[in-house]
Amino acid sequence: MTLHFLYPSDPFQPKEADEIFKGQLEATKAKGLGTSLFSVEELQMGNFKLRGPIPENATVVYRGWMLNGQEYHRLSDFIASRKATPLTAPDVYLSCHHLPNWYPLVTDFTAETKVYPKDADLAKELRALGWEKFFIKDYVKSLKTSVGSVVSRPEEVSTVVVEMEKFRGTIEGGICVRRFESYAEGSERRFFVLNGKPHAAGGSIPTVVEECARRLRSPLFSVDVAVREDNVERIVEIGDGQVSDLVGWTPERFMEIWNGQG
Repeated sequence: MTLHFLYPSDPFQPKEADEIFKGQLEATKAKGLGTSLFSVEELQMGNFKLRGPIPENATVVYRGWMLNGQEYHRLSDFIASRKATPLTAPDVYLSCHHLPNWYPLVTDFTAETKVYPKDADLAKELRALGWEKFFIKDYVKSLKTSVGSVVSRPEEVSTVVVEMEKFRGTIEGGICVRRFESYAEGSERRFFVLNGKPHAAGGSIPTVVEECARRLRSPLFSVDVAVREDNVERIVEIGDGQVSDLVGWTPERFMEIWNGQG
């Protein structure tokens, strides 16, 4: 299998990688693996112009900004048009990118979650749940600015949704309401699972991550784990590994997990 990595280009210097991914691109090259660049903005307009060719029959790993389902499908089609194969198929991408898809597989290891359409009477639904606190997000992300994502009174939820749409520009999918859990400060860690094998930036692999590796079928995904105040390890988030930040990882350590894969 020939591995090839695809990175977003800088919007103003299309022959250069986007600043945030330059370190990863250099670490990929140092590993002896091929790289290409493309413009996310051009992709969103239906165009796919490569800077650096993709070899035929290569398996292409995208490392870049989050893409919605339509955008990722478009990217996969463009990769296929170059007679190559995306590491992660579009439906598999969404299996980890959208919370409602991965949640049923790990309900015993993560906060209780209910999913609602964006236009639901959310205040009414939260009152019916009767939880002490609620964590609000869409299928992908939460609101990390403005009023934040945690509410204790159901009527506060509408403000969070309005602010989420304002700051993010859209609500992806629908609204996920998670039962609030309190975690020990500084305990959250990110892990990656590649082809069923879990990896850590350093230290041991928690049992919950090993269990995720058995239950989820994506070739590359991330798992965020934190320690709840009762000292139980809990899954905070799962994401497609191609669009997950290297939180706590160096680019060099991330490239080490690809040993023997290419």
